[in-house]
Amino acid sequence: MSSAFFELKAGEFLPAPHACSPWSADMLHGRLLGGLAARCLEQEHREDGLRFARLTVDLFKNSPLLPVRVETARVRDGRRIRVADATLRTAQGVVGRAAAVLLREGEQPGGERNTTPAWDERPPQGPPDRGDWTPPFDLWRLTDWGTAQPMRAWTRENRPLVGGEEPTPFTRAALAADFASPLSGAGTRGVEFINADFTLTLAREPVGELVGMAAQGHLSADGIGTGDCVLHDVEGPIGYCVVTAVANPVPLSGR
Repeated sequence: MSSAFFELKAGEFLPAPHACSPWSADMLHGRLLGGLAARCLEQEHREDGLRFARLTVDLFKNSPLLPVRVETARVRDGRRIRVADATLRTAQGVVGRAAAVLLREGEQPGGERNTTPAWDERPPQGPPDRGDWTPPFDLWRLTDWGTAQPMRAWTRENRPLVGGEEPTPFTRAALAADFASPLSGAGTRGVEFINADFTLTLAREPVGELVGMAAQGHLSADGIGTGDCVLHDVEGPIGYCVVTAVANPVPLSGR
């Protein structure tokens, strides 16, 4: 992996220039704020037998490339559930927040259910895509872009989130989750919606470095949209991601 997006110094995450958003060269990428929230929540609130089942990240304020401080708090601690929150701040104030639900592992019930099927996409064999827009992660597009069809892609982190740290499976899933917005919301004119949040739900964490995403659908009216994706790893489906988004007048063609 190449240079990290952030360096941790004196309790603050200092962003590198490449931590910028594709919407603006002077704006922190929302996916990285979600990744920082996941990283801090996991370090401070995870324990053996408890698994992150849900992570909701609210991205309600754009921030320049300023140091980020993350504060977490435990909201509820029960026999089978733990709830924790995170607040993300820069010198401009609160720029995001997150809420996580951890559930206790137990015996899997028997019987049959209406289970989400595994997709038929094989792990990528060649190099990542290169084009007009190069994302800050490895991307393999599996469907044609610039159309209104459901889109699919494999993703893989290619640099650390924080210097000196290997991203955990949960952090990898959280970083990938933000891509549910352009994947579900892109159309024939590119990406014209920017997400305000995402909610990631996981039955299990991804195995390996690859996270696959399959857009299920998009709905929008009056410039307000929502979309969802199924997340996969090399062994099958692992969870879902739902986003809300608002129309943005600057489309990102080719994303």
